[in-house]
Amino acid sequence: TSGQFFSRCAAYLLPPAMPKKERAAKNAAIALSRELDTEMDDEQRERMERQGMGVFGGINKGEEVLFEKKLSKEEKKAAADAKRAEIAEKKAAKKAAERAEAGELPEAEADDDEADEAKAAAKVEAKAKRESKAAKGKKKGKDINAEENVDAALDALVIEDGTHKLAVCTAILASRKDSRDVKINSFSISLFGKILFEDQKFELTYGHRYGLIAQNGSGKSTLLKCVAARMVPIPDFIDIWFLDHESAPDTRTAVDVVIDTVRLEKERLEKLEEDIMSDTGPEDPRLEAIYEKLDKMDPSTFEKRAGELLFGLGFSQKMMHKSTKDMSGGWRMRVALAQALFVKPMLLVLDEPTNHLDLGACVWLEDYLGKWDSILLLTSHSADFLNGVCSKVYHLTVDKRLDLYSGNYDSYVKTRKENEVNLLKRHEKEQEDIKHLKDFISSCGTYSNLVKQAQSKQKIIDKMVEAGLTPRPVEDPVFRFTFPHSEKIPPPVLAFQNVSFSYSGRVEDYLYTHLEFGIDCDSRIALVGPNGAGKSTLLKLMLQEIEPCEGEVRRNPHLRFGRYNQHSEDVLDLEKDPLNFLRDLFCDGVVTAEGKKKWDVPEWRGKPGGFWVP
Repeated sequence: TSGQFFSRCAAYLLPPAMPKKERAAKNAAIALSRELDTEMDDEQRERMERQGMGVFGGINKGEEVLFEKKLSKEEKKAAADAKRAEIAEKKAAKKAAERAEAGELPEAEADDDEADEAKAAAKVEAKAKRESKAAKGKKKGKDINAEENVDAALDALVIEDGTHKLAVCTAILASRKDSRDVKINSFSISLFGKILFEDQKFELTYGHRYGLIAQNGSGKSTLLKCVAARMVPIPDFIDIWFLDHESAPDTRTAVDVVIDTVRLEKERLEKLEEDIMSDTGPEDPRLEAIYEKLDKMDPSTFEKRAGELLFGLGFSQKMMHKSTKDMSGGWRMRVALAQALFVKPMLLVLDEPTNHLDLGACVWLEDYLGKWDSILLLTSHSADFLNGVCSKVYHLTVDKRLDLYSGNYDSYVKTRKENEVNLLKRHEKEQEDIKHLKDFISSCGTYSNLVKQAQSKQKIIDKMVEAGLTPRPVEDPVFRFTFPHSEKIPPPVLAFQNVSFSYSGRVEDYLYTHLEFGIDCDSRIALVGPNGAGKSTLLKLMLQEIEPCEGEVRRNPHLRFGRYNQHSEDVLDLEKDPLNFLRDLFCDGVVTAEGKKKWDVPEWRGKPGGFWVP
């Protein structure tokens, strides 16, 4: 029957009857779970504890810690090392005490043995602590590593000159503090409130030689000074040598000045080694670079190596043993360069190192720096010098970017040209596509059947703009100037006849004797020669600033001289602005094809502007 059928089904579907004790326990658990869903008072909390529940709802007779902290492999290893160090230290102390008590060792020897074992245990413990810190850093899960390896603090330092802020630099160190490679993010420099570049990446890899190129006034020297002054967060163990001034004049010879510098550097490295050993132990990676430098510093070879460097920079044996106080600024600059090359810092910064060198010294320095195996950062206006030295090139662009190119100067020129051609093609293609889309939208007008198509095309344009359009490459400004018109003068314009000269007037000191040559209007002459040979002296004889000891310098009476001096402070009034300086210099007027003419302020203002003087 139907009743029997349903009773049989119920027998299969319903669970078997629960014993009375189990049913009571289940009801109690349900009641407790309901109580847990509401805020507990003190009476409820005591009742839970009596029934074997913890105050946090756990079981096991009031155990309040539900889960133990799960340790990573690194943390477990560090904890084990720390424990082993503690046990080893206790065993060493106990063993030493027993041996001393038994008389097996003299008391002093026992103390020494105990101290050695304690030191070994301390080293193990220090290593365990370092590994524990590193493990904590890894657990943070950030892009930046452990805090002791990366300095993520923003460095916003200011160089001040009296009350004027000259330069402000911000940068973030993105490499390990014990790494010889320097990687900088968010690098920005502003000078007198003008932003030179902003939010750029900057890296200096150990073993590479970097050339920095840019237009004059773009901030090359400012960047070098910020690096040298550690306004950029460079790790302290990386020593920096910035060659920005000549060696101070004193009674020491050039050789002695160089040797004294490297002796001081050797003492500094030995002190740094001791500090690192006492702080972090022999496993510190910074010690490798220090040992490499110390191995190359043999005091018995100091004099020989100093002489080789000075000879390469143009010094004769006589000049090497001459007091630096008797040398010109250019020669003392060479002494300073020899100091830097001998010390061989991890980061050498050079601003126009060839300015005070003759051709032979430039060739020698190019070959020497081309083998530099630490980090070199330099600026130079010589393409040949950059080609022979650099393995990478930084370009500080007109639109305030810091672009890095692999290879020397020629590779940079080729790669940059290719990049700009590709960039221009991409830019023109995008602009052509946008123009085509806008033309279609304009042709749709207000026709209802074309509104949706026009809206679709506009969305395409909006997406292109949102994704970022390719900018047109910015070309470097081209410096253009023309020589003013000058009338033709019949030859000879300038003639040297049997000219001899020395500043002392003595024959044995003559720089040149019996000079015979002439200069005409179409002459193009370059004076080359070692420093001290008399190039500048020859120009002074032409200008009649000095007179020859023998012979005669003849000049055409209609000849007018224009002169550019390598030392601007020698010819410029530094208290005047460019406009007033030029007006005062040519107060009687400027010689033109029509004769002398006095210029107004607007005419004068255009002249410095043509040479990029703001």
